[in-house]
Amino acid sequence: MAWRLRLVPEKTNIDFFRWQWVTFGGSMLLSVVAILAWIVIGLNFGIDFKGGTTIRTESAQAVDVGGYRAALEGLPLGDVLITEVFDPSFADNQHVAMVRISALEGSEAITPELVTEVESALKAHDPQLSIASVESVGPKVSGELIWAAVLSMLAATACILIYIWLRFEWQYSVGAVAALVHDVFITIGIFAVFQIKFDLAIIAALLTILGYSINDTVVVFDRLRENLMKYKTMPLRDVMNLTVNETLSRTLMTSGTTLIALIAMLVFGGDVIRGFVFAITMGIILGTYSSVYVAKNIVLMIGLDRSEKKKSGAPEEFANIDA
Repeated sequence: MAWRLRLVPEKTNIDFFRWQWVTFGGSMLLSVVAILAWIVIGLNFGIDFKGGTTIRTESAQAVDVGGYRAALEGLPLGDVLITEVFDPSFADNQHVAMVRISALEGSEAITPELVTEVESALKAHDPQLSIASVESVGPKVSGELIWAAVLSMLAATACILIYIWLRFEWQYSVGAVAALVHDVFITIGIFAVFQIKFDLAIIAALLTILGYSINDTVVVFDRLRENLMKYKTMPLRDVMNLTVNETLSRTLMTSGTTLIALIAMLVFGGDVIRGFVFAITMGIILGTYSSVYVAKNIVLMIGLDRSEKKKSGAPEEFANIDA
């Protein structure tokens, strides 16, 4: 018989409700603390949301990010983000970089005089360097981006709520959305507490978290619905406990293999994608936790209709919609 790796035994009997008020209460407390941190401390917005100037450079020499940064050190600039641009259409001697400089407090963008100083400093480091374009993002555009980001999060959450409602029952949708809100709020709270740069890439990470977290929650809910039809007289709490134990191996294996790749990217990926990868890493950890300790607890507190109609195995109105 072939040997197979198991993260957990084939059959487990863990009582996930043993400390339910500690785990669930702790999650709610952390969510409140995260919201307060968001309001009181605030987020460290990047150029996308705060406004600033982006300078696109081209050179025949390879991009030296460290050298570019050192050349700009003496100038009165805000946060500076330097990234190399790769494109298959570029020639072998065409090296492109994006220098993004956030606006200082009280200003919309860096002044033309300061842009000239930046260009001179970069050309002093690399005489072959040329400036391809200079673009500025003002506070009005940044404000529109913030609202667009908020609306995208709300729209994604609303669509997930409707999908779960149609796929299962309204109690499941409330539990699933509560778990998603828990994951997103705590992740944003961590960014606020540690003042990690918050830009459009982080919004993309949060949307990714929504998709990943709901996937795990749907797996648990789908098995729960099957077990409710199979164990018609078993108390709801026990059926939920059995369900989480049955899906535990799949949950840990999926989350674990994803985290291996993310941790590698977090360590070796560099500063450019570190915030994005960190957000997804926290989201997967929180999403796995919330699928077990938040979503099902909400459903248990609300309760499910296990009347004769449900016991008879009659299909729900939208239960057969393909996932």
